[in-house]
Amino acid sequence: MPTEKLPTYGGQAVLEGVMMRGVQTMAIAVRAPDQQIILHSQPLDAQRRGRLMRIPFVRGLVGLWDALALGWKSLSFSASIASGEQVKFEGPLAWVTMAISLTLGVGLFFLAPAVLSQLVERVLGINPWFGSLLEGLVRLGLIAGYLWLIGFLPDVHRLFGYHGAEHKTINAFEAGAELTPASVVRFPLEHPRCGTAFLLTVVVFSILLFALLGPMPMWARLLTRVLLIPVVAGLAFEYIRFTARHLSHPLVKLLVVPNLALQRLTTREPDARMLEVAIAAFNAMREKENVTVA
Repeated sequence: MPTEKLPTYGGQAVLEGVMMRGVQTMAIAVRAPDQQIILHSQPLDAQRRGRLMRIPFVRGLVGLWDALALGWKSLSFSASIASGEQVKFEGPLAWVTMAISLTLGVGLFFLAPAVLSQLVERVLGINPWFGSLLEGLVRLGLIAGYLWLIGFLPDVHRLFGYHGAEHKTINAFEAGAELTPASVVRFPLEHPRCGTAFLLTVVVFSILLFALLGPMPMWARLLTRVLLIPVVAGLAFEYIRFTARHLSHPLVKLLVVPNLALQRLTTREPDARMLEVAIAAFNAMREKENVTVA
């Protein structure tokens, strides 16, 4: 079993399955209604990724876009397996759905906290810096509360189990362990490169960046919150990347504790069948990756 650490490896839970993404290839494993594990893999746009992923801050936006695009493809494949019919999240409907989702997300998690904190500043006459701190705390509370609440939904609870299986599989691989359910189950649910950790980092950097802007009219405050999302995301990506590469340092270990703790909201202990799916996805990705690289 190889033991090299490849920080570009990642994955995500997709309905009744897991998507694993490597340097050159992505693979999806889905548990079909007849209990078989169905696999699908495809190459990534390595040339484009190779150029853009070398540019600091830009690579964070590229990674986010890749995750979103691959997520849609994975959902299409997973839904097709579950329903027994061809399902495609593509075309105008997919773009409209994505636009609505992004708009709601930006409105709830970025604009609403900005409006609330500005109103509190005016009513109580507090310092704008404390207003920015309040805005960040409200944003964090909304994100954590949302993740906590949806975790009670049965389908989402199961999805979080697959998320845990994905983390455990990558942790096992990076530790050089055998990729079997009995071996993988011993590894932690948390992983330093998880998207949940990214969310917390975005909140922290948004507090720092927005506080530097100082007081401004409501319209300007809302506009900057939207326009600076790519900047905050780029900073957060570089931070996650840095900490993932220096986890052996005691200070870095301390810094990532809140990120790892927040992942408890989006992961659940997987059962053996979930682990089988995650391992199948990872092995399929690795097999294609080795062929492509060779």
